[in-house]
Amino acid sequence: MELNGVVSSGLGRAHVFMAQPHYQDQFRELLGQTAWPGTLNVKVDEAMLSHYIALRQRAGIDTLDAPDRAREAAQNHDVEAYNLVRIRGFLRDGVSFGGATAFKATIHREGNTVPCAVLIPDLTRHVDVIEIISTAFLREVLHLHDGDTVALSL
Repeated sequence: MELNGVVSSGLGRAHVFMAQPHYQDQFRELLGQTAWPGTLNVKVDEAMLSHYIALRQRAGIDTLDAPDRAREAAQNHDVEAYNLVRIRGFLRDGVSFGGATAFKATIHREGNTVPCAVLIPDLTRHVDVIEIISTAFLREVLHLHDGDTVALSL
């Protein structure tokens, strides 16, 4: 599966979650080493949104706010073959850190390719934004700025 989108800034809070040792231990298993303590947000191209919604459904995330797209995704995109990795949540000092589902991928920009993973948090308000994790600081390695187009291959 190929997904194209545009780099966008997030809320700047991912580092709080990404720095947690419980998550990093799991990211190390997924990526081969610890992940960069942040995510890259990519707003999915409208034409590919049903593909991403199909991945969200595979991860068990309901897409009630886009019911037509969810129906289309279920009918037209078979994503059962894509291996998912479950990222377990945990409780620390009375604070709940939720789980997520990850799909291994590569990100492409102007001939450069970097291994990464699509991370779909169990609780998110984004329907059309992909969160990407990698061992590298993707904005630096791929010279990315908000508005740049990238491609993801799963």
